[in-house]
Amino acid sequence: MGVGRRMKKQGPPEPLSEEHFANLKRKKGLPVDDVPVEAPSTKKRRTSAKNDKPSKKRREEVSAKSTPKQANGTKKAKKPVREDVDSDEEMGDEFDVSNLDDISGSDLDEPTLGDDFLDSDNDSVVDSDQETGGKKEKFVFSDDEDEDEEEREEKLTAANIEGLSRKLDEQLAREAAENEAELREAALQTNIDGDKPHVLDDGEEDELSAKTKSLLAPDLQMLRTRITDTIRVLEDFANLAEDGRSRVEYTNQLLKDICAYYGYNEYLAEKLLNLFPPREAFAFFEANETARPVVIRTNTLRTHRRDLAQALINRGVVLEPVGKWSKVGLQVFESSVPLGATPEYLAGHYILQAASSFLPVMALCPQENERCLDMAAAPGGKTTHMAALMKNTGAIFANDPNKARAKGLIGNIHRLGATNVIVCNYDAREFPRVIGGFDRVLLDAPCSGTGVIAKDPSVKTNRDEKDFQQLPHTQKQLLLAAIDSTNHASKTGGYIVYSTCSVCVEENEQVVNYALSRRPNVKLVETGLPFGKEGFTSYMGKTFHPSLKLTRRYYPHLYNVDGFFVAKFKKIGPTPKNAVLANGKKDAEAPKASDEDAIVDKTPIGAEEGEKREDDDFGGFDDDEDADYIERAKRNAMRRRGLDPRALKKPQEKKPAKEDEPNGAEGQQKPAKSDKTEKAKDEASKPAEAKEKAKEDVKEKPKEATKDKTKEKGKKSKTKERK
Repeated sequence: MGVGRRMKKQGPPEPLSEEHFANLKRKKGLPVDDVPVEAPSTKKRRTSAKNDKPSKKRREEVSAKSTPKQANGTKKAKKPVREDVDSDEEMGDEFDVSNLDDISGSDLDEPTLGDDFLDSDNDSVVDSDQETGGKKEKFVFSDDEDEDEEEREEKLTAANIEGLSRKLDEQLAREAAENEAELREAALQTNIDGDKPHVLDDGEEDELSAKTKSLLAPDLQMLRTRITDTIRVLEDFANLAEDGRSRVEYTNQLLKDICAYYGYNEYLAEKLLNLFPPREAFAFFEANETARPVVIRTNTLRTHRRDLAQALINRGVVLEPVGKWSKVGLQVFESSVPLGATPEYLAGHYILQAASSFLPVMALCPQENERCLDMAAAPGGKTTHMAALMKNTGAIFANDPNKARAKGLIGNIHRLGATNVIVCNYDAREFPRVIGGFDRVLLDAPCSGTGVIAKDPSVKTNRDEKDFQQLPHTQKQLLLAAIDSTNHASKTGGYIVYSTCSVCVEENEQVVNYALSRRPNVKLVETGLPFGKEGFTSYMGKTFHPSLKLTRRYYPHLYNVDGFFVAKFKKIGPTPKNAVLANGKKDAEAPKASDEDAIVDKTPIGAEEGEKREDDDFGGFDDDEDADYIERAKRNAMRRRGLDPRALKKPQEKKPAKEDEPNGAEGQQKPAKSDKTEKAKDEASKPAEAKEKAKEDVKEKPKEATKDKTKEKGKKSKTKERK
C-alpha cells in the first residue's frame, strides 16, 4: 500500500534537536552545558518484517540529515528496544504502518524515542540532568517557541523583574489611553470624574444645515448617548450643568431625543415623562420596547394548575408559575406548539390572558351566590375568572356595547364552561335603569392604552389631546353608573372596582377623585393586592383626596406586567336626592339633563323588608277609588257588546241577556220587555227622575232594532236591483 493521504499533505514531523531541549531548560532555570547550535535527532519508528525496502531517494535524504550529527560528535545512548510486531499489525491499513520506513530511514541500529519519551522509562535522550545528581526536572513547553533570546534571559534574572513590571504598567496605560480615544471618537465616553457633557446645541447652525439634519435619518447611537448624558445632568444639575443653561433647556432636549429615538408624538411623550423622574422615565420607555411574557390563566372549573402544567410540559412547553401572588397563572417562556390550538386550550382548560388582567378580579374578590356585573366584559377573561372564583354559583351579568365583541365573549364563556353568566348588549351608562342591586360591580373602563404600548405601538402616535378630554369624560359617566348599580345593603358585597390599562393621571386618579366628590356615599378601601405602587395624591399642582393612596399602580419596568391602575370602592349608603359633594357644597352644578349623572338608587325592595320609610312617596292603595275604576271598565266593555251596563248590579239579569244574544233583533226586544217588568217593580222605590230615564232607555232600544231591520231590507232590495 502507498503512503496515506495525511502523510502526503503534511509530511513527516520535524526531528527534535538538542537546542530545543536546552531552551526548555533555560526557561525552567536549570543549568545548561555548551550545546552545539544544531543537533537534530532522528525519530525512529519500528516496523514489521513484512515492510518493503525504502526508496533510494528517501534514504539519501535521511542520511544527509544524520551527517552533521555525526560530525559534531554527539552521542546517543543505545538501549535495546523490544520488537512489537503484533501491535503494528493491529494498527491496520488505516495508519499505513508498512510505509513508515520511508519516513524514518533504514538504519535500525540508531537510537529511537518513544511516543511518551518525556515521562517514560526509555531514556533515549542523554542530557545534563544526569550530571545533577540524577535529579530530573519535568520539561515545561511554551506555546510560543519563537520568543527572542533576550526576553528569556530577562525572565531568568531577578533584577529585571521590577523593570518588566514597569514595562507592563506602561503598556497598560498606553492601551487605556488608546481605548479612551476610541470611545471619544465613537461618542461613547462615560464622562467620569465630573466631566461636564456637552449635550445642548450651540444654536449657531444656519437654516440650511437644520433642514438637512431634519431630512436625514437620526443617528440612534448618538441619540441614546445624549439621552443618558442628559439624564445624568438632570440628576446632578448643580455640578454637571453647563454655565448659562437652565433645567428647562435640558428637559426640552431630552423630550426631543425621546420622541426621535422611540417614535412618540411630543404631546404623549411629555405626558409620560412628567409621571416619573428622568431615570425612571427612561426605564419606562425602554420597557415599552420589549414585549411582556406570555401568560395563561388556568380555568379551575375544568382542571388544576399542576395538572395543566404537566400536560403542557409533555407537549414541549417551557413554563413556570407567574408568581406567588397568583394561584392560577402560568408564564410561558418557549413553546413548540401554538398555545391557541392545543387540545387543552380547545377543552377550556386555560385562556391566554395578561398577568395584569388578573388584578381587578382579585381586588373585586366575588363570593359564591352573589349577583355581579361586568360592565365591559369582552373578550371574557375577567368574566370567566369571576365565574371560576364563584364556582358557577350566583349570577354574572356580562355586558358589552359592541355586538361583534360580544360574540367572542359568548365563545369564551361556552369554551370555559361558565354556566352562571348572562350576556347583555347595552350601553353601560344605561345600566342603572336596566337592572340594579348588584352585590359587586367590575368596571374595566375603555382607556387610551398607554400601559400596553408594547402590545400596540400605534398608541405612540395615535393619542392626542382630544383623546385625553373625551375618554376621562366617558370614564366618569361609567363609574357613576357602576356606583348607582350597586346595592349598598348587600350583606356580603357593595363593592365596585374601577380599573384601566393606562398610566395617565387624567384617566385614573382624576376620575376616582371626581366619583368621590359626586357620590359621598362611597369610599375607597384597600384593594387587597400583595404588590403595586400607591396612587398619586398630588400631581402637577393638583391635589386629590388623601384616600387615593389606597389605589394601586403597576408599571412594566417595575413588575414586568402591563401598565395598570386598580381602585376599589365600598358603597356605604343610598345616594340622596340632593347629592352633597365632598367639600360640603350641594351638587347644584351637576347637569340636570344628563342621564348619566341622574341620582338613581336601584336598591331592591326586598332588601329592607320590615323597615318603614317615612319619606317614601308611595302611599299604598285606595280600595274605593280602585272599585270605581273597575266598574267603569266593565260598563264600557258591556256597551261594546251591546248589553245594558246596569245589568251588573243584579247577577240574575245576566243569564237572559247572554241567552238572547245570538237571536238578532228579536232577541234584543225580549230582554227589553223583561227590563220593563223588572224596572216597573222598582219604580216605587226610585225617584221620578230615575223612572223617566229608564223609560227613555227602554224606548230607544226597540227603535234601534227597527232601524237595523229597515237597513237590512234596503240592502236586500239594492242587491236585487243590481242583479
